[in-house]
Amino acid sequence: MEEALLCPREGEEVEALEVAMATEPVAVEPTVPSLVDRYFTRWYKADVKGKPCEDHCILQHSNRICVITLAEAHPVLQSGKTIKSISYQISTNCSRLQNKVSGKFKRGAQFLTELAPLCKIYCSDGEEYTISSCVRGRLMEVNENILHKPSILQEKPSTEGYIAVVLPKFEESKSITEGLLTQKQYEEVVVKRIDAVTATS
Repeated sequence: MEEALLCPREGEEVEALEVAMATEPVAVEPTVPSLVDRYFTRWYKADVKGKPCEDHCILQHSNRICVITLAEAHPVLQSGKTIKSISYQISTNCSRLQNKVSGKFKRGAQFLTELAPLCKIYCSDGEEYTISSCVRGRLMEVNENILHKPSILQEKPSTEGYIAVVLPKFEESKSITEGLLTQKQYEEVVVKRIDAVTATS
C-alpha cells in the first residue's frame, strides 16, 4: 500500500485511500514528552558571539539549574562533521576540569558570565568551535564523558552529550532568560535562515 501511495496508478489507489480516510477515524498515537521536555524549558542563544549558526541551547529546570547544550542547527551537529577532540582547557591558566564544588554554598565553583567559554570543540575538517555559558552563574559540573567519547555530543546533545551544568544566582534565575529565545522564536530564526539561503541560491 505504501508503494501505491508513492506512485499511484490511474488514480485507483488514491480514490481508495480517500474513501478509507472519509469512513475510518484515524487513530493518532499520543506523543509522550521526553524527560528533557517534561522537566526542562528550552531556551536558545543564536549566533553566539556573532558567529553565524553557532547556536546554543540552555535547558532550564524548575529548580533554576541550567544545562548547556548545542542547539539543533549548530555546525557540529550537521551531517558530515566529525569531532576530533574536545577540550575544557580555556587558557593556559584556566581549565574547567579544575572546577571543584563543595558544600551547600557551592564553594570552589568557578563563576561564569554569559560569554565565558566552557570548552572548545575541534573537528576533523580543521574547524574549531568555542562553546559559551550563555548564562551567568556558578559552574556546577562539566561533562567529562564527551572527552572520552565525543560522538555522544552529536548523537545525544540534549542528554548524555551535554556540555556543562550552571547554577544561576537565585535573584537572577528569572532574568537570565531575558536575552534568550524561546523554542518557537528559535524555530522562526532557523526558518528565516533557510529562506535567506534559498533566495540567494
